[in-house]
Amino acid sequence: MAKGSNITPDPETGIGRWSQTDIRRAIQEGRRPDGSQLAPIMPYAFYRVFLPDDLMSVVAYLRSVPAVSNQVQRPEYKAPLHVEYVPNSHKPPSEADMRLPVKRGFYLATIGHCMECRSPMAGDRHDYANLARGGQEFRGPWGISVSRNITSDPEKGIGKWSAAEIKRAITQGIRPMGYAWYARMTGADLDAIVAYLRTLPP
Repeated sequence: MAKGSNITPDPETGIGRWSQTDIRRAIQEGRRPDGSQLAPIMPYAFYRVFLPDDLMSVVAYLRSVPAVSNQVQRPEYKAPLHVEYVPNSHKPPSEADMRLPVKRGFYLATIGHCMECRSPMAGDRHDYANLARGGQEFRGPWGISVSRNITSDPEKGIGKWSAAEIKRAITQGIRPMGYAWYARMTGADLDAIVAYLRTLPP
């Protein structure tokens, strides 16, 4: 059983004694300073794509939040941890790439780990060969929600959706879509995500 770790800069119970390199390694490689592995629920497989400046901004933000003393039980894993890497997440874009809407959209969708929820499961693993096809079930107090197909398929996917409709789903959607997190995205970033989604094979 694992509980969310204290990632405030508290020196005793949080990450206050971690170096910048330690924090970057945890975000991108899923390793604590002592070399032990973080559970893949921390989506470090997606965060390999981070541009260096963006990663340093995340580190700076984590160091800026108020320190809170809260000792959390260290996780105990009863099965081997396996990490699933999203296609092309190991290839950070260049600054030139970030000016191209499709490549910028891929970068943003990867950081948002959209494809983790939007790809079907094959046993206990994501079937990234069918990237964004949907079909994954989420159970909660709302009942059962099934992720939908967000490929460019005109009948089963979002191929017939307008750009405005896609942006509205991203920023004003229905739970458990995390639209509240994305509601403050810039128009340019939303346009980039729409451009990337349009490239997903139906």
